[in-house]
Order: sequence, then C-alpha cells, then structure tokens
Amino acid sequence: MFTKILAIASVAGMASAFVPAMPVAGVTKSTSSMQMSYQNEVGAQPPLGFWDPLGLLKDEPEERFNRLRYVEVKHGRIAMLAVLGHIVTSAGVRLPGYLSTSENLLFADMPTGLAALSKIPVYGLAQILVFIGFLELGVMRQREGSFPGDMTNPAPPAAWEGYSEATKLRKRAIELNNGRAAQMGILGLMVHEKLNNDPYVINSLLGLPVSFN
Repeated sequence: MFTKILAIASVAGMASAFVPAMPVAGVTKSTSSMQMSYQNEVGAQPPLGFWDPLGLLKDEPEERFNRLRYVEVKHGRIAMLAVLGHIVTSAGVRLPGYLSTSENLLFADMPTGLAALSKIPVYGLAQILVFIGFLELGVMRQREGSFPGDMTNPAPPAAWEGYSEATKLRKRAIELNNGRAAQMGILGLMVHEKLNNDPYVINSLLGLPVSFN
C-alpha cells in the first residue's frame, strides 16, 4: 500500500514538471498576455514552448508562478538523485557495515528500489523523515530576492557570479530539462519494478538485461 501511495505522490508531483520560468515584472493577469510573456522564458522551449496542460497558471499571480517553479526545480533535483541512486544500487554498490545493529541488518542485505522500504526498520524510516525535514527547514531554503530554486545561501559561489547572464540562463535551462527527464525516469523505474520487477526494461528489450533484486 505504501509503495502505491508513493507512486501516486510522484505522479502528483509532476503536475508542475513542465511549467516554465519566472515571469516578467508587470505582467497582467490575462491568459493571453501571460502566455506571451512566458514564451521566451527559461524552460519554455521547442517543441512545446509554453506548456501548461493542467491550467495551473490560468489567471494566477506571479507568486503562484514562482511557487510552482520552485517546486519543479526541487522535484527535479530529488529525481536526479533518485535515478542516480537507483542505478548505483542496482549495480550492487552498498555502504559497508550495519544499517541496523538491533535488527542485525547489513547494508549489503538491502534490496534496490521500492523493495528497500519494506526492509528498513520503523525507527530507520523515522530518522530519514527527520533528516529530510531538517534539510527542508534549515538548509535547502530559497535565497531571498533570487530566482526560484536558488538555495545558495547566504550568497552564490564566486564561480556562478563569474558567468555571464546568457550562461546562467543556459545552465538553468539544462538543470530544468535534466530534472524533468529524471522525474519521468524515476517514475518509469518505479512503475516497471511494481509491474514485473524489471525496471530496466529497455535493457531487456536490447538483449542486455539488468539483474534486479
């Protein structure tokens, strides 16, 4: 049941996955003017351009737009880490030692993907949630006065400040697209794991199956 809820939550989180970037100041709230202002923003690019199929930005103010972009960037970063972690653990890489000494559970005993959730002790899950909450509230915080998703507190690194504005926009677009792809990727891995325990179905179709759990 928990894994089904997790999969549904992942789909819901992708509702904002393709909303483009920050609006131009002074934009009116009419739908046509908003769409015109977004056509050249970060994330609104060929072949889809400005794409808001769920109408999440219809007649919405700038604050709503910034909130959705912030969520999109954050979900993309989490998804990129999730895909990387899935690939690494599927290759058999594990931390040394015990995950839980009371349960006599080694990291090497843990399966990959959603199956791992059923083996983590309750207190282990609680520790994970507390750590995520700490990061959310105390570390990964939006920097005031900057673009949504900028968490370089208290100030961005010197290397970022050295880039031209065109380079900054290009790098932000790259991150957005990689995050969008990763959100779809981790969803596909989870769905195929639950369907037939073969998340790397493309490898199987190419005759290069990946041994999974």
